Amino acid sequence: MIRTVAETERMAEEAQVAEHTGLRRNLGFRDLVVYGLLFIAPMAPVGVFGTLDAKSHGAVALVYVVATVAMAFTAYSYAQMVRVAPLAGSVFTYARKGLGDGPGFIAGWMAMLDYMLIPAVAYLFSGIAMEALIPAVDRWVWTGIAVVITTLLNLWGVRAAARVGFAVLAMEIVVLLTFMVSAVVVLVRDGARRDWWSPLTGDTSFSTAAVVGAVSVAVLSYLGFDAIASFAEEVTGGSAKVARAVLFCLALAGVLFVAQTYLVALLEPLSSAELAADPAKQGSAFYDAVDVSVGTWLHDLVAVSKAIGAAFAALAGQAAAGRLLFAMARERRMPHVLARTDSGVPRLALLLAAAVTMVAAVWAAQRDDGLDHLVSVVDIGALTAFVLLHASVVGWFAVRRMEGPPHWLRHVVMPVVGAVILVAVIVEAATSAQIVGVVWLGVGLVVLAVQGTTRRA
Repeated sequence: MIRTVAETERMAEEAQVAEHTGLRRNLGFRDLVVYGLLFIAPMAPVGVFGTLDAKSHGAVALVYVVATVAMAFTAYSYAQMVRVAPLAGSVFTYARKGLGDGPGFIAGWMAMLDYMLIPAVAYLFSGIAMEALIPAVDRWVWTGIAVVITTLLNLWGVRAAARVGFAVLAMEIVVLLTFMVSAVVVLVRDGARRDWWSPLTGDTSFSTAAVVGAVSVAVLSYLGFDAIASFAEEVTGGSAKVARAVLFCLALAGVLFVAQTYLVALLEPLSSAELAADPAKQGSAFYDAVDVSVGTWLHDLVAVSKAIGAAFAALAGQAAAGRLLFAMARERRMPHVLARTDSGVPRLALLLAAAVTMVAAVWAAQRDDGLDHLVSVVDIGALTAFVLLHASVVGWFAVRRMEGPPHWLRHVVMPVVGAVILVAVIVEAATSAQIVGVVWLGVGLVVLAVQGTTRRA
């Protein structure tokens, strides 16, 4: 059988990786789905529902429909590239393949804002939820405790963390289903507080710009499905399993997000205009709607689930961050010591990710505006990395033609449409987020230039 250049290159690379990395292949499809859904979190919209409702003029369910479609293009590009390079490093590895070493580094550098800081957002959500239940203990203490516990689980090993994560994920889904059933019962018994179509059309006036602007915030709920790709070297059964897990997680998350935001929007006692006029009420809008419509018991149950679930979302994010650092270090784009493994676990990379996360999360937990600062930074890094992911699909399949003649729909049209959507979302993002993104990109370009000079020397 005659092999293509790409197939020969891929086999040689996989053989080299298997010999030198020390990562163990012990994850199955269920484990990948668990990590993906843990990172995404089935009830991710709880913390941002009020903000999205206010921004979208009440069309919060439509926001998640649009966001799911937008992320579907990105998930499809991940599925294309994970077959090309079934290696740790995710978008860093794919951009290196499709675009070259320089763009690959920039993709990994921008993704670091996502992978290193989104766990900090999740830890902060956990601390806020626990403080609401036990006000005597400050949120920063709960946040720090969550970091320590989940870091120890990650250091124990990816398989052990996946087992514990599965139990937590099952708990989250049970709580979500309890909320959804309770909401349906209340709506059938008492009726809706808003028009039945308002979660899709808005409760005042419809605005396309408002919906697109809200999508730039809603994508935070999806960040994590892509982390599945970072476990490609630890999966049994090949890269096709990783691709299926990426697409499955995104589709399931989209359904859950649209369903829960549609229901809670109908229960929301305040209009979107009232929420927009009083930002202080936006953070607790989901909890308040549940408390008023269903009862305090469900409010407390959702809060406990959010506290535990957010911590384990951070666990999955921290694991992905460690593997991104590990992959970049293996390619000499980070200190090479981070590429070391111990019993199949990249412990040094994980500890560095945990340290950065701990500092960011505890700092934000001690500030009233800490959550806003973290969220604004996280989104822009991920979105920029996703644009480079789409470009890598075009580069590998259509420009370099490494797999033979390209399929124009899969390898050109879909990634280009996905990139255009993401660029539109970036344009509509907050100015502060855009500034942070440009500054971080500038620092990355300087680091890249210094590395290039050092290598030539």
